[in-house]
Amino acid sequence: MKFRAPLAIMAAVSLAGCGLNSVPTSEENAKAKWADVQAAYQRRANLIPNLEATVKGAAASERQILTDVISARARATQVRVTGDELTDPAKMAQFQAAQGQLNGSLGRLLANVEAYPELKSQNNFATFMDQLEGTENRINIAILDYNKAVQDYNTRIRTFPDAVGARVFYGAKPMVPYQATTPGAENAPKVDFGS
Repeated sequence: MKFRAPLAIMAAVSLAGCGLNSVPTSEENAKAKWADVQAAYQRRANLIPNLEATVKGAAASERQILTDVISARARATQVRVTGDELTDPAKMAQFQAAQGQLNGSLGRLLANVEAYPELKSQNNFATFMDQLEGTENRINIAILDYNKAVQDYNTRIRTFPDAVGARVFYGAKPMVPYQATTPGAENAPKVDFGS
């Protein structure tokens, strides 16, 4: 009987150090950061209809680029990844590919805008471009925050003592970080008006 109290205290301290609280806290943090990524992408998708109206009125000759942007937006908004699917590399790759296609389409549009100063001079288009640039920055920050949360979670479930609780109590699997998938994204788009 004298040993029960100290054993209970030692057991509680041991369990506290095994990730019983820190693993789900870390997992929920990563899921919340993923929700921020999705919200930033949704904001961008919501801006596209404004782009459509503005560009249709100002640059009828660029209809194909606009069509590509709208089509890529439609595909990008159809691919969803829930918090429970963050450990599925295939689902993450599908999401990243859809967003990469939209990034490529937007890049072509932005490159053409540089060549058409009359578009840039219109107040609505300038306002839209500012909003789009701000949204792209939000997306980048949200992705950085998500990847940091995933790194923290993945480290936590793999290191002692949290790895014990992660495996025994939660069956935790590593989450997939977000990675750029647009080929050549590090290069500025080129505009060729000769063809």
